[in-house]
Amino acid sequence: MKRPILLFLIVFSVLSCKSTERTKQKKQTPQTKVVANAKAYLGTRYKYGGTTHKGMDCSGLIYVAYQKEHITLPRVSRAMATKGKTISLAKAKKGDLVFFKTGRKNRINHVGMVTAVKNNIVYFIHASSSRGVVISSLSEKYYKKRFVKAKRIL
Repeated sequence: MKRPILLFLIVFSVLSCKSTERTKQKKQTPQTKVVANAKAYLGTRYKYGGTTHKGMDCSGLIYVAYQKEHITLPRVSRAMATKGKTISLAKAKKGDLVFFKTGRKNRINHVGMVTAVKNNIVYFIHASSSRGVVISSLSEKYYKKRFVKAKRIL
């Protein structure tokens, strides 16, 4: 008689632990999902026009990360910069887009996605032509000098 009661108590305690775990899980926000989608490509080499793990360019990275959440953006950074709501860099948060003029022509030609803001420093993921998909900081002189605007899509 003692064994069935002991077995019942063991099973009950194990099942009750699992239900507690489920209630502790947070739902991922759309911003968290798009950032996670982009981070899946960290380390991917740069390839002009690329949108896969074999090679990725900056706008391809953003396009794919948002597309996985069924949000369609234009394919090129200059056109992406016309979408969403313009925000100040001070209000930037995870999932927002940051745009740059890095080329000889005086127009937007580079985009990244904010991954975090810590101690007023904005970190963003992007596809660098020299380093592939990486996370950089807007406190870096190169990006600070070339920053144009931030946009909120979500």
